[in-house]
Amino acid sequence: DPKADSTRLILNSKAQDTVLDLAAQEGSVEDLELQDVLKVGYRGIKCVESGGPEPGVGCAGRGVITSINFLEENGAYDDVNYVSYDVLGDVVCGGFAMPIREGKAQEIYIVMSGEMMALYAANNIAKGILKYAHSGGVRLGGLICNERQTDRELDLAEALAGRLNSKLIHFVPRDNIVQHAELRKMSVIQYAPDSKQAGEYRALPEKIHANSGQGTIPT
Repeated sequence: DPKADSTRLILNSKAQDTVLDLAAQEGSVEDLELQDVLKVGYRGIKCVESGGPEPGVGCAGRGVITSINFLEENGAYDDVNYVSYDVLGDVVCGGFAMPIREGKAQEIYIVMSGEMMALYAANNIAKGILKYAHSGGVRLGGLICNERQTDRELDLAEALAGRLNSKLIHFVPRDNIVQHAELRKMSVIQYAPDSKQAGEYRALPEKIHANSGQGTIPT
């Protein structure tokens, strides 16, 4: 994500130096070393932020392409169990679709809510997955509903999943403990490991793991 905020709670910091920012400082991405951009956070999670250009200058999606190519060439994917990409919900240019288009991702999980624009964005992402499903083999793993407490939110999420030939993988309830943890620059699992919300976040990857290989081509 060009906002470079996907990993900050895992790293307990404000923001991580991005690949594009460091490349600009050094002259080019070829002048970087893997340890310059890859940071290890809570529980040994390896984190990299692609970053993006200044607003109004260039294509932010280029950061995704540049970062993934750099990581591959420098062995960042060696000895890891899972690789997760946090990609913009609004796929505004081909760069953001790069993990889908180039076969870097096997399964896509769409995080959405019951708000109208979130449902609209989820449907658009499904269209993008459909476009590359036959050529690249990527599949829609399912929807993850991040509750915003709108009317009939669970019903809407399940209905959309059904329309897309998919399923709702998990419904994450809204809880203010998320904001409490964020103020302390921590994830909920690190800040309150015994809380109900931490249990929700533990259940989610277990469901994703159990669903591996069961992704569908959206309709």
